[in-house]
Amino acid sequence: MPERKTLFAQIILPVPVRNEFTYRIPFELNDQVFVGARVVVPFGRSKLVTGIITEVHEKAPVNYQAKYIEFLLDEAPIITQRQYLFWQWISNYYMAPIGDVMNAALPSNFKLASETKVVLHPDNTIDRKLLTDRENDIIDALEIRDVLDLKEVSEIVGIKTIQPIIKGLIDKKAVITQEELKDKFTPKTAIFCTLSEELRQEDTLNETIRSLEATKGKMKQLDALLILLNLGKYNNGDMEPVLRKDLIQQGASQSSLNTLEKNGMILQEKLQVSRFGEDSNAEFPLKELSEDQKRALAEIKSGFEKNKVCLLHGVTGSGKTEIYVDLIQEQLDQGKQILFLLPEIALTAQLIQRLSYYFGEQIGVYHSKFNQNERVEVWNHVLQNDPNKFRIILGARSSVFLPFQDLGLIIVDEEHESTFKQYDPSPRYNARDCAIVLGNLFKANVLLGSATPSIESYYNAKSGKYELVELMQRFGKVTLPEIHTANVRKERKQKSMQSHFTSYLIDEMRESMNNQEQVILFQNRRGYTPYWMCEVCNWTPKCTNCDVSLTYHKQSNLLKCHYCGYTTNPVGSCASCGSNRIKMLGFGTEKIEDELGLVFPDKVIKRLDLDTTRSKNAYANIIDEFDNGQIDVLIGTQMVTKGLDFEHVNLVGVLDADMLLNRTDFRAFERSFQLMTQVAGRAGRREKRGKVIIQTGDPDQWVLQKILDHDYIGFYESEIIERKNYFYPPYYKIIELTLRHKDENILNAGATDLAGKLRSVFKERILGPEFPVVKKIQQYYLKKITIKIEKDVSDKKVKERISEIIDDFYSVPRNKSIRVSIDVDPA
Repeated sequence: MPERKTLFAQIILPVPVRNEFTYRIPFELNDQVFVGARVVVPFGRSKLVTGIITEVHEKAPVNYQAKYIEFLLDEAPIITQRQYLFWQWISNYYMAPIGDVMNAALPSNFKLASETKVVLHPDNTIDRKLLTDRENDIIDALEIRDVLDLKEVSEIVGIKTIQPIIKGLIDKKAVITQEELKDKFTPKTAIFCTLSEELRQEDTLNETIRSLEATKGKMKQLDALLILLNLGKYNNGDMEPVLRKDLIQQGASQSSLNTLEKNGMILQEKLQVSRFGEDSNAEFPLKELSEDQKRALAEIKSGFEKNKVCLLHGVTGSGKTEIYVDLIQEQLDQGKQILFLLPEIALTAQLIQRLSYYFGEQIGVYHSKFNQNERVEVWNHVLQNDPNKFRIILGARSSVFLPFQDLGLIIVDEEHESTFKQYDPSPRYNARDCAIVLGNLFKANVLLGSATPSIESYYNAKSGKYELVELMQRFGKVTLPEIHTANVRKERKQKSMQSHFTSYLIDEMRESMNNQEQVILFQNRRGYTPYWMCEVCNWTPKCTNCDVSLTYHKQSNLLKCHYCGYTTNPVGSCASCGSNRIKMLGFGTEKIEDELGLVFPDKVIKRLDLDTTRSKNAYANIIDEFDNGQIDVLIGTQMVTKGLDFEHVNLVGVLDADMLLNRTDFRAFERSFQLMTQVAGRAGRREKRGKVIIQTGDPDQWVLQKILDHDYIGFYESEIIERKNYFYPPYYKIIELTLRHKDENILNAGATDLAGKLRSVFKERILGPEFPVVKKIQQYYLKKITIKIEKDVSDKKVKERISEIIDDFYSVPRNKSIRVSIDVDPA
């Protein structure tokens, strides 16, 4: 009889603790447990949580008695060894607890804990006879109570370890987690046109056509009807619904289609469509590349052969996507997986559709807003290395955590975007930098692409760390837009301003719209007005939870805090002196939409910002309407700068360049250059040269001059000198500590204490402590300590020393209530 071994397991738990935990494996599970599997374990006095095994060994813990594993959830690993190494790197580099990394990496369905809430699946049609008695008891309880947490379910069934039963119900699609229901993904829809039932009668149709032919003013309606019949393949009353967008592209006007519908001749209705085109299996030949693109592609491949990360610096409209397609196809031919990172999935629908024409069902989309079943499905296909499905993953930053098996290529599009950086909660990782480490683990090729690369990436390319490839001509020899400034200060003196618009911008908008062209206006501030102020004593209404003024939103008629969501009704008089002389200062996208409607009352004007795109459908609808020519002017925040390609946009206006340039951030000039260049790139992407007008009070400002000249390299050379002189990245690394507490005095004392301890080791490399621009958020006062470290100093030793100092700081009882968060490489 073989000797019974006492085995232990190292387990990551989804709690904010740096270390892994040791649990004892029950003898009956000795031969069943394995690394990468999920287990249910007791944690604290009465909680049960799901953790992941990272090691099986025989070494008992010294300082405590190990608790037993309650249950094994998996028959095969759900994470790979490479993933675990990647998690460890993120934990060490970003100074984040490994439990936080696990929390960020795994879909919620994989993390069943006592607090997890479950509800009945909205599409539950399961035969109750297929369920066990205990499963039926849970369904009965949910029909009465609507929502239960796992602790309550455990009490109902009378079993402590309830997770396996809940896992079974989730797999059977009988229940879902409450988080999944909240984040349920909205299907994509589009408007289709078809004949009304009446017109499907051959005689009625012929009579209608003759009637339209006989009336001179109805020729456009006749054209629209004939286009519909042709595209819908009409035959004896039968026809396919036709995408309205296709009808408009073939020459049918929107107004004609609306008139035909009004007269009962056609129907316009929303139908669900595939996210990846109507025919996911269709194969489209790769486009012929221009000579410039072919050269860039050859240089990229040459860089890959040297095992280098490549930076593709291509101007807006230069055809970077076609180069990506070529590289993706090469990896697919070798049977490899591809990760395509995008700044925000919701903002890149056009790119997804373009790629899907080439690769169909091989594309999988992974994003935190998808429901958990979809995320788990993609996760499992990637883990199983499915040869036919999801070979290409398009995703936002969270997709770096997928369990790739054979990754061959990582593309980071718009690599400069700050949205690749996670801010809260921990881990505060940058997906671009993580992608480079992930590529290294797989020996995969990594390509960074941007028209305005980050200073750090361009510095790495110029210094030889990356391979630099430049594509400085627009595809099809289309010229870059001409950029002009409009002097706001001068026009105010001349009193030629119309509200917040210069006469120059208004005249150019009028000319563009007279030429049937569209306009994009960029203002990086939503709401109606950011400030209300008393003219007598300068009082402004502020948030009760945060140290910020409230922004007025006209549509909801509320003053709102953009930090915590606090709202209140508009004030009629000053709370300080009682005066009713309250004036509005500044302007957001809502006010621009309102006031532009007075200047162009006959034009369709819409906004694209957080307030108008709360749902995925709202965003898609606005983009589709603009693409179809139904909107004349689109006003947007930085949403309009990302990944959009519109045929008829010939004028772009930047309404307040000074607000961008004057922010208190060492990256203010870099961000301003990137945002204004990117939004300018939306203009004139076809035959006709576009025009961009930037409103500013200081047209001679040096960053604006570089934008006018499309001179990224000149901007970089000026900015890099400033970075070197003032000890900023890429020459120095920055680690930022943020301390939080509800009592300002306790915070001040603690921050001074921690800064003193850090300064005793790091000397003049410590800046602060100081209040940030917004010193109080959600009832917590904030103080920041900034650490600047030379590039050539050991990263590991610096972080170990900081961790030791923070541990020492927490050893003082009065500091235990202060929260310290660490941000490595803040964006």
